[in-house]
Amino acid sequence: MVRRTKSDALATRSSLLDAAELLFQAHGVSRTSLNDIAVSAGTTRGAIYWHFKDKADLFNAMMERVTLPMEEALHSVGSQVDGDPVAHLRAAMLHALHKTATDEQTRRVFEVATHKVEYVPELSAVQARHLSVRNECLAQTEQGLKQAVRRRGVALPIPVPAAALGLHVMVDGLIQNWLLDQQAFDLQRVGRQTIDTYLAGLGLAASGQ
Repeated sequence: MVRRTKSDALATRSSLLDAAELLFQAHGVSRTSLNDIAVSAGTTRGAIYWHFKDKADLFNAMMERVTLPMEEALHSVGSQVDGDPVAHLRAAMLHALHKTATDEQTRRVFEVATHKVEYVPELSAVQARHLSVRNECLAQTEQGLKQAVRRRGVALPIPVPAAALGLHVMVDGLIQNWLLDQQAFDLQRVGRQTIDTYLAGLGLAASGQ
């Protein structure tokens, strides 16, 4: 029997995630079977179950491969000691828009997550992760805004949780609408203008803006 190395296992896992991305984008998550993914990756269903518990587990791993760096960038906003909290928060939001607009894999995965998945019972873990990430993003955004309020000594025109929700929904909505028609507007330029206008409306214009 050929002994599989750790690098072989990682290569197989990566090929399964690559295949899943393409098939989910082409056919939707619900209409793509694990066998379809295995065949496309040139392996077996057994290989899938070696790496993933089920389709939801595979889907979440596919998402994490792309979104974790952006989640970590936003997470760092609430723990920044030096610098302007607003600038850090703005940079994290603009980074997400930049990756979506310029990185094919990020764009593909976001398209799958936005337009190609149904929250049917077998994908309940996908919905749970979506909600968890959403709530964590809101918490980190809220923390960044609270830091900005304390350091600048200003009062926001709306409660901080509402301001955080509005910023999150705005960026999320920009990405979703751009994915529907990528020729409709320049995601990075319009996104930057919109974010800056929103922050200025809160009385939190980023330094130098």
